[in-house]
Amino acid sequence: MEQKQIDVGYTSEISVKVTDKMVRQFAEMSGDHNPIHLDEAYAATTRFGRRIAHGMISGALISRALVDCLGGAGIYLGQSLKFVNPVFIDDTIKITLKVTGLRKEKGIATVETNVTKENGDLVVKGDAVIMLSTELRKA
Repeated sequence: MEQKQIDVGYTSEISVKVTDKMVRQFAEMSGDHNPIHLDEAYAATTRFGRRIAHGMISGALISRALVDCLGGAGIYLGQSLKFVNPVFIDDTIKITLKVTGLRKEKGIATVETNVTKENGDLVVKGDAVIMLSTELRKA
């Protein structure tokens, strides 16, 4: 993996399309078979009017972004998530990371983790605390 120079203010982002396959696989893995995620007819009767992705798919994609964007960042110590808007099947979402705190001597970073849709709507707002990998501590 490419070595990153991580410091306060460092930002990076990835975009991911949330597909029907992802939602169905997440339902199987998690055991969350809520019909709002899986049943188009049921979802049509809800306030959303169509199926929505599990909120924790966004959480899992934040974890992916931490690895992809921070070059194998390290280990999750904590994550806060506030779900602001739904993600619909086939929405493309952008996960944006911004390092807001860094304690290199302890190997700990705080990262703002926001997820938005292509139209700019905020979907998830949060913060992660991670233990940096040995390589990132040296950078």
